[in-house]
Amino acid sequence: MFGLGASEMILLGVVALIVIGPKDLPNLFRTLGQFTGKARAMASEFSRAMEAAADDSGVKDISKSIKAAANPTKFGLDSARDAMSGKKGPATQSLSADRQAAKDKISANAARVAEERRAREAALAEEDEDMADMMDDAPAIPPSSDAPPRVTENEAVKPAPAPAPETTDEKTST
Repeated sequence: MFGLGASEMILLGVVALIVIGPKDLPNLFRTLGQFTGKARAMASEFSRAMEAAADDSGVKDISKSIKAAANPTKFGLDSARDAMSGKKGPATQSLSADRQAAKDKISANAARVAEERRAREAALAEEDEDMADMMDDAPAIPPSSDAPPRVTENEAVKPAPAPAPETTDEKTST
């Protein structure tokens, strides 16, 4: 506020308290607030009066037309829309027909390739399914007698031996 920091505002408050006194300080702040409110009201009334005068003289209409002419983006878009709304010539129409034919050909080829890929994936999935069914139907192979015996997890982990109790010699301490 007014370019003053918090420390400067506190200093001003302390000085005002000392100079004016605690009895008159609230009245001073009340009067200062009323003066500030009246100044704001006068400023807003002046702004409204100036805007009303500008509206009456047509300044806003001129301002809008100047802003529209000065904005190159809108001016460029308006020109582009005007150019796009025109009729196409015979060369452009034949080019459009050629492009449409090429697009249709590419779309048909892409659809054919996609269908072939789906068929290959379906065949591979069916082969995988058949292989899984064959594995499920196969008999279990018994372990051979030459194979080492299986060790379960509980058998593989053995507890460590307990440490030996410590002995203290009373004779060594003097």
